[in-house]
Amino acid sequence: MPLPLAVLVSGSGSNLQSILDRIQSGAVDARVVLVVSNCPGAYGLTRAAERGIPARVIPHALFSSRDEYDQALLDAVTAAGARAVILAGFMRILGPRFVRSFPQRILNIHPALLPSFAGTHGAGEAAAYGVKISGCTVHFVDEEMDHGAVVIQAAVPAGAEDSAEDLAARILALEHRIYPQAVAWLAAGRLRVAGRKVHLAPASAALAEVPPGASYLVNPPLEQGF
Repeated sequence: MPLPLAVLVSGSGSNLQSILDRIQSGAVDARVVLVVSNCPGAYGLTRAAERGIPARVIPHALFSSRDEYDQALLDAVTAAGARAVILAGFMRILGPRFVRSFPQRILNIHPALLPSFAGTHGAGEAAAYGVKISGCTVHFVDEEMDHGAVVIQAAVPAGAEDSAEDLAARILALEHRIYPQAVAWLAAGRLRVAGRKVHLAPASAALAEVPPGASYLVNPPLEQGF
């Protein structure tokens, strides 16, 4: 049975789109039952409407505390029947009440190789620092920001000439591949967390082809369809 997901967005929702596309192709055995945004103008809401997916706006400014907001968010997600939560550019930190309601069933993607450059400006800070390798990380969400156990990472080259926008665009192209892959593993029940380590159960899926001369590295490797 497809895993019912709630996806939380604050902006364009391009990672939401990549997940929806892989669900449609059959690569991800899941279905999005609700999209929630804290921003009324988020384009991710439009993406949901175009697919006929229920969407809600829950603006955080209407609540007097983070705990009250988390409860409203939790009520919406549980009422929709979601069994896992996917953060796709959701620019709010989830509190303990919400996180403890979905243990090891909340995923986030961060545009840097954690634990380096945690926070809201990962790619920009990496570019400013002058790193030679950057990338993105899908991780489980715990009660600390950008701290949970790592599921998959992708590394891309970074150069002295790169602006924050250049590096972010290079990273985003890999986000759109590794995030649906991580969701597929979650939906298939192939992820097991032991301390800080995430173990991936083997499967018969063939690996995706890596183009000759590809300037990226993904681990664990991507499977066909991603």
